[in-house]
Amino acid sequence: MPGISNYQPYAPNAQGLTEALIDLKATMANATVYAVAGFQALAFEDVTQGEALYSRASDGKVGRAIANDTVDKATVVGFAETSKLAGEEVRVLIVGILASSGLNAGEVYFLSDASAGGITTTPPSAQGTYVTRVGEAASSAEFAIQIEPPIRIG
Repeated sequence: MPGISNYQPYAPNAQGLTEALIDLKATMANATVYAVAGFQALAFEDVTQGEALYSRASDGKVGRAIANDTVDKATVVGFAETSKLAGEEVRVLIVGILASSGLNAGEVYFLSDASAGGITTTPPSAQGTYVTRVGEAASSAEFAIQIEPPIRIG
């Protein structure tokens, strides 16, 4: 019966570990597991679902990140879960799986230096731009968010 522990106390040996894992599995059978984590923030510009976002240092509002400007704009804090207008609150996903389309499964993605909020499989290479790894395509429709800090070129 889920939610009820059958093996307490556990023996301090391999058998006890096995029983603890079986008990954990049984108690979590009906648990809700969230596939994403994020936070709410005000958008200072219109954002579209799936766009990479940065947080403005001056007020904490979010907008579309880009790799060819300042380090702040190249520091991705997450992705827009839905499209929102400037002044509206947007949920910023920071970890998990983001619904998307047109991805190449298994490819690593970087913040674009050509399109604000965009991602690309080709990392920026021009002098003064930033390489910001943002995740990997789990499938053609699922993006696994894995944000790393930006690295300046040259």
